[in-house]
Amino acid sequence: MKRQDPLLISFQIVSLQCFYYAFMGIFFMGCHVIYGLPLSLDRFFSLTRSLDVLTESGGLEVLAIFASGLVGATLLRTIVEKSRKCLDFAVTLYIIHAVTCVVYSDFTLPNLTWWIVHFVALVVMVVLGEYLCSRRELQDIPLVS
Repeated sequence: MKRQDPLLISFQIVSLQCFYYAFMGIFFMGCHVIYGLPLSLDRFFSLTRSLDVLTESGGLEVLAIFASGLVGATLLRTIVEKSRKCLDFAVTLYIIHAVTCVVYSDFTLPNLTWWIVHFVALVVMVVLGEYLCSRRELQDIPLVS
């Protein structure tokens, strides 16, 4: 049994979180440039603003969250590299995001839509991340003769 390196795990969590927010920012920036939606930290973290999927801005925000989950799956493949760790790292990412949102919004709890959207993005990230990691793990090791 191999020992876990807590420093490596911490760096993996931090890098996963940073890249996740960077790509989410890129998607929100695209919505800002293409559709003229306002760009602020409220898009990332505010819970007082309702995440309404029936409006144009809310629908685009939901798409950006889902796209960030898809990119998060490829980040899991690149940063974590082990399919059995994908669930742990993805859940950690979304727990940190939820806590950050609650603190940013003066300890306001998220509404049901926020939970559903982020839960679906989490499930997509975990399932696709585990698939991508397992594909990488099952690749043949090239032997040089």
